[in-house]
Amino acid sequence: MSAQDQIQVQIVRLPHAADLPLPAYQSAHAAGLDMTAAVPADTPLSIPPGGRALVPTGIAIALPPGSEAQIRPRSGLAHRHGVTVLNAPGTIDADYRGEIQVILVNLGAETFRVERGMRIAQLVVAVVRQVKFTEVTELAPTARAAGGFGSTGT
Repeated sequence: MSAQDQIQVQIVRLPHAADLPLPAYQSAHAAGLDMTAAVPADTPLSIPPGGRALVPTGIAIALPPGSEAQIRPRSGLAHRHGVTVLNAPGTIDADYRGEIQVILVNLGAETFRVERGMRIAQLVVAVVRQVKFTEVTELAPTARAAGGFGSTGT
């Protein structure tokens, strides 16, 4: 990807994450940057089966107007441990300046331990457009019409 295709995002590494890496792509064509847990090294988080936890990442970002960041699950954690992002995708708006935190939920059968520096989620930055609604009395017809929830086949 060329530099002109990249979205410039300012990032602050907070004091409790001074020794942790910034979010990074793990392959040349990855869509998401891996986010790490900024929990204290001596007190990892334990998430029991069915439990959830708010996990700090130790970073704050300033997205440009017209963009958003999404927090998405890591497929390996979901597959191996049943751990996912509860509100996936979590949305970070362009005007949010606080620490990014990730809500992890343990849908697995065993307690999951979140340790300092563990890769816990992915961050995907995307261009967005706001909409302006125009109220009408009816919508233009389509072949699908109001069919939903499986109406186009399985």
